[in-house]
Amino acid sequence: MKRILIYLLTIIVFPVVAMSQIVSIDREKIDADSVRRAFDDSPYFGLYKDNYFIFGTTVGQKPTRENSNIKFQISIAQRLTRSTLPWNTYLFLFYSQKCFWNVLENSMPMTDLNFNPGIGLTKPLFVKNRFVGKLTFLLEHESNGRDGLESRSWNKVSLAANIMIDPSFIVHGKVWIPIIDGQNNKDILDYCGIYQVGSSFSIFNKRFGISVILTKRKGWRLNYNTTLELNYRLFKGENQYLFLQYYNGYGEGLLAYKEFHSTVRLGIVIKPRLFSDY
Repeated sequence: MKRILIYLLTIIVFPVVAMSQIVSIDREKIDADSVRRAFDDSPYFGLYKDNYFIFGTTVGQKPTRENSNIKFQISIAQRLTRSTLPWNTYLFLFYSQKCFWNVLENSMPMTDLNFNPGIGLTKPLFVKNRFVGKLTFLLEHESNGRDGLESRSWNKVSLAANIMIDPSFIVHGKVWIPIIDGQNNKDILDYCGIYQVGSSFSIFNKRFGISVILTKRKGWRLNYNTTLELNYRLFKGENQYLFLQYYNGYGEGLLAYKEFHSTVRLGIVIKPRLFSDY
């Protein structure tokens, strides 16, 4: 009974905490002036990446207490500038936290916490006065907050892009220069990758969406960590979705980044209004 109450409280509280948005724009009026006004007038605090809470297990194996868990992510952004900086950019603080929670085991341990703060410049992109996406240059750190043999840590100088082919089809990519300071994860590029690409597509008046993210591991082989996501909007006009995520590859979490995982999880996700960052 105690576990059930914890699950229900988490599911109820989680969406309420993460409702803020970076930009709220009428999708039918995505032009240069409306986007700039939205950036300038919107709340300083909002969402960055997807905020989700999902439960699932390993694919291809019998579900057990050990290979079934909850994965959740909280991701926020804080705009630091009221209006544009040089090159029409905005300065942001970013913070994401990902957690793996083994709720079926005794004492329900959170086995891996990944912290990902960063600071960066975001530039909205326009073509013929139409908003088509954004570029973000950022400095970011990622670690699991542990010491000793379980410590994992690295830094990235990253350039990310989100391009709207049309309001229902978005492509994105991110490349980084790694600065690896963790003594126990010198080979992290072999597992967590050197760049990522992906796309998202929505149909039925944006009620149903699908996205694919491919993260290229180091080397010349076609070795990718693959994330496939399906989402279904629960209520018209809201940004809360029923969410299915399938992960196949290495580096899903920092602690066990060398271990291969093939997992499927189901839950809810709260998405930014325009598009998600990855």
